[in-house]
Amino acid sequence: MPTLQLKLAPPQPADRLASLAGRLTDLSTRILGKRREVTAVVVEELWPGRWFIGGRQVSDATALLVIRVTQGTNSAEEKQAFVEAAYEALSQELGPLHEASYVVVQEVPAGDWGYGGRRRRKERHLPSSPRRRGSRALKTAAGRPLSGSSGFPPSRE
Repeated sequence: MPTLQLKLAPPQPADRLASLAGRLTDLSTRILGKRREVTAVVVEELWPGRWFIGGRQVSDATALLVIRVTQGTNSAEEKQAFVEAAYEALSQELGPLHEASYVVVQEVPAGDWGYGGRRRRKERHLPSSPRRRGSRALKTAAGRPLSGSSGFPPSRE
């Protein structure tokens, strides 16, 4: 894990989709400490007339990003930093987003998923202290430090 599922409208050129996938993978690695080699990004494009907000068709650029991570492996601060940085990256790639565009961090119990045909068995939880030796400060996609950032530990699935 993680898996990232991005739904967006309107459809985008293939090079922009590749750029988005790369940036989102970078953010999950840098901010959430996830392993790049097992990070999967799936992009679904929605054609005009397929996205509605408040019961009305939307013509603005719109995105819904859901990242699934193992439960208990990221702090609230790390999840907030990811939400902010991912939204910023989506806005930079797609242009101004409709306000009702979302980034969701969904936690999945360790025993409820697997990859490579193997079920994940044990949970690894964060230490109780948010400050960990060797941590780096969290930053937004633009590289600015996140206010109140305490950093993150080495790679976690």
